[in-house]
Amino acid sequence: MTDATPAVDDSRQRLARLEGIAAQLLDRCRAAGATQAEVSCSEDRGLEVNVRMGEVESIESTRDRGIGVTVYFGQRKGSASTADLREESLAATVAQACAIARHTEDDPASGLADPALMARDLREFDAWHPWDLDAQQAVELALAAEQAGRDADPRISNSDGAGVGSGTTLSVYANSHGFVGAERASHHSLSCALIAGQGDAMQRDGWYSHALAPGDLEPAAAVGRSAARRTVERLDPRPLATGRYPVLFSAEVARSLLGHLLGAVSGGALYRGASFLVDSAGTRLFPDWFSIHERPFLQRGLRSASFDAEGVATREAPLVEAGVLQRYVLGSYSARRLGLETTANAGGVHNLDVAANAGSLEDLVRGMADGLLVTSLMGQGVNTVTGDYSRGAAGFRVENGAIVHPVDGITIAGNLRDMFLAIEAVGRDIDPRSHIRTGSILVGAMTVAGAD
Repeated sequence: MTDATPAVDDSRQRLARLEGIAAQLLDRCRAAGATQAEVSCSEDRGLEVNVRMGEVESIESTRDRGIGVTVYFGQRKGSASTADLREESLAATVAQACAIARHTEDDPASGLADPALMARDLREFDAWHPWDLDAQQAVELALAAEQAGRDADPRISNSDGAGVGSGTTLSVYANSHGFVGAERASHHSLSCALIAGQGDAMQRDGWYSHALAPGDLEPAAAVGRSAARRTVERLDPRPLATGRYPVLFSAEVARSLLGHLLGAVSGGALYRGASFLVDSAGTRLFPDWFSIHERPFLQRGLRSASFDAEGVATREAPLVEAGVLQRYVLGSYSARRLGLETTANAGGVHNLDVAANAGSLEDLVRGMADGLLVTSLMGQGVNTVTGDYSRGAAGFRVENGAIVHPVDGITIAGNLRDMFLAIEAVGRDIDPRSHIRTGSILVGAMTVAGAD
């Protein structure tokens, strides 16, 4: 696909308007007696189309905006929001936030981030690639993906649909420290889901492409063919005996393991005592070759940013180094609750790179010899307090370093502490569709509950 940037791009003017609204609201907050204040303004535009079996199912065009105001009276906090830009609505939003703050209790951890931490080097990271795509063009792309998938294999018996999505976001964050930060980003996707087989033997799978620039999307026909291949590969699953097996998580599901880590080291879970990794900073969680680094300044990175949701300057920093957890993931509030300093992660992490020590997925399959390749996970069976892990899964049986047949209806179980330490390899087959940039991950042994 090729980039198709609109001939007239008014994003700078719209950002300037949002900055003006933010400044006006901060002035209103000061006039109302707030000791500190912060404002978030955003505009979103998008197009979503869905087709199924050659017919259009839905077309949705969206234009949304939001204004959020938070005020502090000492250590009392109040927040209110609106989507109405009329003067009376903006004034009422500030008044409502102030009224809430005056009726709340003091919270010693509340307040803006330290003014010395505000970002000063504000940059863009090649995230703005709007797509001049109308509804008819989007429908044609979705139909092309679906048709390519249906034509790819005679065993494809039905379709669960194909879709195209495109959107842009403009956002401004400003606070009473004098910080004003503006960001603009685009996002585009193309997906297809298919059904193979008949009756009780039917299997469903799919594929999608996601990128900040339309030129980085996979071609529609390639998405459809990938969906078809993945679907027919799942036909005729065989039972798997219950036991202990090496488990290889393909890249698209491997990132969920790192998502559980992030949930456990996030400030909210830690200060509530709702994490199995309380007091774990500085301890070994992974093998000594394993590392994860945060890279907020990647060009065209999915989560690149100069500042976090509080205006704090982001920075490159290890999360895990030589297997040891180096820090938590904190905003200023959770940091104060824990007696620590913010890690510039209010609003989440920015592009995590997981270091690889192995080759392709095929290399990992050959190297594991005998085990299970997991390509799909179901359910939410993860206890963040204990680290206990139990999820439904589907994938492929591996014997003598080769895939021999599909399996489904199984459950894989373990404890995340044990699973992290048992990681034997991370592949170089990075899935580019996530800000958690990891390849396939091989865990040395897990309990697998099969058909028996």
